[in-house]
Parts: sequence; C-alpha cells; structure tokens
Amino acid sequence: MGWWRRGSRSGWWESETAMNAEIATWRDPQGRTITLVQGDITEERVDAIVNAANSHLRHGGGVAAAIARKGGPAIQQESDRIGFVEVGGAAVTGAGRLPCRYVIHAVGPMWGAGGEDAKLGSAARGSLARAEQLGLASVSLPAISSGIFGFPKERCAEILLTEARRHFAEGADTRLRTIRFCLFDEPTVRAFREAWDRAMQGGD
Repeated sequence: MGWWRRGSRSGWWESETAMNAEIATWRDPQGRTITLVQGDITEERVDAIVNAANSHLRHGGGVAAAIARKGGPAIQQESDRIGFVEVGGAAVTGAGRLPCRYVIHAVGPMWGAGGEDAKLGSAARGSLARAEQLGLASVSLPAISSGIFGFPKERCAEILLTEARRHFAEGADTRLRTIRFCLFDEPTVRAFREAWDRAMQGGD
C-alpha cells in the first residue's frame, strides 16, 4: 500500500516549488511517487513534460500552444518532421528552451469520437512507456483531452490517475520514480482531488 500526505489548509498538503504548488503525494513501498500539482507545466523541473497534442502535432492551442511558445520554434520543427501520430499514441521531441529535457506529445481523444476512455488510457500508457524507453526518472502530465477536446474532467482524472498507479503496480523495476500531474485551473484541480482517493486506494 502507498501513502499520501495532507495538511491543514482545506485538508490538503501543499508546498511551493517555484511557481507550482504541490497538492497531494502518494508514495509506494519502493519510494516512487505520484503527485498532484497546480501551476504551469512549462515550469516543471522534471526530465520530461507531456503535451496534450493533436494527431498532426500542430501546437496551436491550449497546453500545446503554451509549450511551443515557451520552448521556442525547435519543438514545432521537430514535430513537423515526425508528422502524424494516431489518437492514443505518443511521440517525443526535444524541449527547446524549457527546463525539462524532452516533450512527450500524447494524442488524446476528442470527446464524442467514440472509444474515448480506451484512447485516453492508451495515450497515458504510451507517454509513460516513452519515458521508460528514454530512461527518465521523472515526468509531468497535464489533464490530457480535458480542455479544448472536451473530455469530462472527472472522468479524465480517474483514468489518468489509475494508469499512473497501474504503471508502478505492474512494474517493479521501473526507471520512472516520479509521475506528476500539473493542473492549470481550479475546476481541473477539483476534479483530480475528487478522483484522488478512489484511484490511490484501489489496486494492490
């Protein structure tokens, strides 16, 4: 069983790291952690951040636009060379001027396209698999598909947290040690807080 930390303010543990606030942390017996963070994913000091991308890797809106804008033109240039990525897939580029080393571009589903839960789970698993292939120790993900793609935030939270927990539960020798979910707005934070106990208490 893992554990998580909370504090007095609204029942949640928080600490300030740069401009991002850590909300809750779960830790497994091997010391690997899953953490909720509120803030700007482009400020995350991790090995890789995950971009909520579209299949053509055109980073024109939402999280993708923020990442491309702050990271500089190299991210879009590398994405153009990759080209098309299937929904549920993930691709990797460098991080340009961002503080991380890589950007993993996860293509989540648009709500209403069919098979959304399975496709979102696949995008999450693909992102974590890419991080493992690169030998990374830490990764930070946004709430994939829950913005302009319209995926319900509560459902998104439960799927992503469950996939993160499963990744550690099924991999005793993972290279990843830290999975963070960096959430920008208060409605998304609330959705992940509500899903937290269900996802973190289930399983092994």
